[in-house]
Amino acid sequence: MTADVRPPGGPLDTPAWTRRPAGLSTAVTHELVRRIVSGALPAGSALPTEPTLCETFSVSRTVVRESVKMLQEKGLVLVRQGSGTVITAPDSWNLLDQQVLAAAIEGDRDSGILDDLVVTRRLLEADMAFVAARTIDDEGLTRLRGLVDLMDTLVTDWAGYMPRDKEFHDVIMNASGNRIARGVVRSLEFQAADTARYIGSPDAAGCTASNRGHREIYERIVARDGAGAAEAMARHISEAWLARRADRVGAERLER
Repeated sequence: MTADVRPPGGPLDTPAWTRRPAGLSTAVTHELVRRIVSGALPAGSALPTEPTLCETFSVSRTVVRESVKMLQEKGLVLVRQGSGTVITAPDSWNLLDQQVLAAAIEGDRDSGILDDLVVTRRLLEADMAFVAARTIDDEGLTRLRGLVDLMDTLVTDWAGYMPRDKEFHDVIMNASGNRIARGVVRSLEFQAADTARYIGSPDAAGCTASNRGHREIYERIVARDGAGAAEAMARHISEAWLARRADRVGAERLER
């Protein structure tokens, strides 16, 4: 009988990640991310030692080492040989990472992170609307028109209005063909989805104003007016956020 000489990484090999304590590592990482982003473990300070972390979380050294590796990948710590692991400054953090962004939003007391989210979304969606005005097909235009008309009937039903609002924006993003920009926006929106300050709960007047913005975007796209569609999209996103934002303190950067 000949020996099995399958090369490493073959179809029947057990992948390395199945041998890692992934559940515990993820849980420990999540808690450390929260403590770092909240400032409980401030930038420039040393991450607690491996034995301390093992004792604090009642886990093995393997779990702690895997968690520290994850923190490195998120840009939250810097491992220095001989001098320990140091918490990095916020400008080194990967805010597109799911855990980091969620923690930043959770601790966002002055709406600064949510403002950043809105500005990023506005830049990307305005560009996608510009492109969609040239590339969207008849089916896409029909869907947009149907959604705008439907939302007019849902202005007193925020729970029914909100998913149609998201669908309207996604039709445009999809029509642009920019998969990366669409993915970034959808990821940002997903992370903010449970944040009451971002989602809000607009009344009938708020939904009516919001859908006027949708209709203007739709009309510019139908007219194949890319610049007009981009401008309408940027204005709609800014105005909708400012209507939900608690106050105007620090909101100057949203103005264009």
